[in-house]
Amino acid sequence: MKESTGKRLFRYAMLYKRTIFIALAMLTVAVVTELSGPFIAKKIIDDHMMGIENPWVEVETEDEKTVSYRGSLYKRSEFASEHEQQNQPLQLVQVGLSFYAINEHLGFDGNRIIDGNTLTVTMGDETAQYEATRLSQQELFAFYKPEIGPIVWLLAFYVGLLVIAAFFQYGKSLLLQSAANRIIQKMRTDVFEHIQGVPITYFDNRPAGKIVSRVTNDTEAIRELFVKVLATFFTSSIYMSAIFVALFLLDTTLATITLLLVPIMVVWVILYRKFASNYNHLIRSRVSDMNGMINESIQGMPIIRAFRRKTQISKEFETLNEEHFTYQNKLLHLNSITSHNLVFVLRNLAFVALIWHFGGQSIGMTAAVSIGMLYAFIDYLGRLFQPVTDIVNQLSQLEQARVASIRVFELLDEKAEEVNEQPIARYDGNVRFNHVSFSYDGKHDVLKDISFEAKKGETVALVGHTGSGKSSIINLLFRYYDIERGEITIDGRSTREMPRQQLRRHMGIVLQDPFLFSGTISSNVSLDNPAISEEQIRKALRDVGAEAFIKQLPNQIEEPVLEKGSTLSAGQRQLISFARALAYDPAILILDEATANIDTETEAMIQHALNIVKEGRTTFVIAHRLSTIRNADQILVLDKGEVVERGSHEELLNQKGTYYRMYQLQQGKQSVKIS
Repeated sequence: MKESTGKRLFRYAMLYKRTIFIALAMLTVAVVTELSGPFIAKKIIDDHMMGIENPWVEVETEDEKTVSYRGSLYKRSEFASEHEQQNQPLQLVQVGLSFYAINEHLGFDGNRIIDGNTLTVTMGDETAQYEATRLSQQELFAFYKPEIGPIVWLLAFYVGLLVIAAFFQYGKSLLLQSAANRIIQKMRTDVFEHIQGVPITYFDNRPAGKIVSRVTNDTEAIRELFVKVLATFFTSSIYMSAIFVALFLLDTTLATITLLLVPIMVVWVILYRKFASNYNHLIRSRVSDMNGMINESIQGMPIIRAFRRKTQISKEFETLNEEHFTYQNKLLHLNSITSHNLVFVLRNLAFVALIWHFGGQSIGMTAAVSIGMLYAFIDYLGRLFQPVTDIVNQLSQLEQARVASIRVFELLDEKAEEVNEQPIARYDGNVRFNHVSFSYDGKHDVLKDISFEAKKGETVALVGHTGSGKSSIINLLFRYYDIERGEITIDGRSTREMPRQQLRRHMGIVLQDPFLFSGTISSNVSLDNPAISEEQIRKALRDVGAEAFIKQLPNQIEEPVLEKGSTLSAGQRQLISFARALAYDPAILILDEATANIDTETEAMIQHALNIVKEGRTTFVIAHRLSTIRNADQILVLDKGEVVERGSHEELLNQKGTYYRMYQLQQGKQSVKIS
């Protein structure tokens, strides 16, 4: 049973769990310190700024908490001793912008009205009147003076907490992004290594650009998942949890009402993913299609220009581009509907609940809500919707990353060839095909009952028209594909019993269109195999006759090679390809029309070199130019997947069959050219 995409992503994340857990711990500390602000503000407002309205009592001893008022010392009753609390009372009352002093404590609080020196307090049906004295600015400041020190200390404490929060936020971001980059580095390595191991059949019907898109674009989208999306979700979840804890500490009823946001958000995410998933699949698919087309167009640029296909290719690309734009637009509309608008509505509903709840307390029979409490609640509610907005804004990126993850894991789920590094002794190279039939699609045979034997040191040539099955025989020999009917053996051992990597270890191949990698001539011969020394590289180049042109290069064997060897001629690239095959000292050497693109002089040079190096090796030659296989020990003539003739060059000419006609046709063409 396949693991879910989420579990597989989680498994990758757990490779760097230590870094992630440290980052989350730092995030928690940062959130707690940052969210302490409203509590500190509440304390400053209620205990110090509005605290002067608390009851005061007259005292005899002066200290930092006492206030001198009209010849007497007063202290807030909560700071006075039990004995002092029985002394002459005093209370400050704010009406409008002015403060008044009354010589008794308020029995209850409510609506305050001042008329001359009379203060009237009304709450419901109850009314009380007090004689009040208006305070001057100096007298009011005297009552505030003991509170300045604690306010400054609390503000300094909060600034310190903000500095700590900033440090931990920085550490959290650094560690989370570092872990995300490591995760994607590991994932890209896994994908690239897996590509090296998937069967050749995987690449038959898949453009290179689409595969490249999965290794680069899709993994980059997953990187954004770890760097932005999951970081945002973690941060927002911790923020919201801490805010809910703070809200419950302030007021249980309203905090319970705000908890309704959680199920609303869960439903919201589920509905969004349901509609966005299809669009994101189509968008990623079109990106892959465009990458594939761009890659194909770049490789085929000479043909496009030679046959004036620029307009047609541009139209095809524009069709894909337009489809990509259309789906992006639909996703944009979905994001617009389900993003800030809904957050705005939820926030307003929360504030309505706040006004209704606290307003009801204020006009009811209970005590009025303190200003500090109201401020703290409004502050926390405002902060609560920032992480909600952050989560909503990342939903689109989350869905894109999820789709990209599915595409990447689909590639990783492709069954790879088993890797077997167990060394195997160099075989002699006796090859036997015994009644081999093969089909690529399982329906139409491209090889039909093929039987032949190639002994050690022999050269076997395969000739025939295009589609006759020559390359298919080589593909089966390399085990790029496995046969279902017949048997292929090397030194009497079935190739099915031999691990693919070890089977190919003692084989070399030279293609009609040689492929050179970016690097140097030396690295292209050895393919950076440490087992191949510089002397072996030079000898291989010397044996194939490449030494002459290499000596003329500024850096000789260390001469840089651009992609595909574009700075070298076709003949030079082929010589390097020959040297590569020979440097690996294969027991079986395959030449797949290797001399097709080489001039006559270079071909003669290679033929001379091959006559030397093929001794002790079994050599298979696929050739259209029959003049190059005169000395082959055995020539197999193929037609529609069957061996129709076999023998030496002279024997086949004497048969005057298919080979004879092909040879005469080529000789005739040459005669025309000569004349």
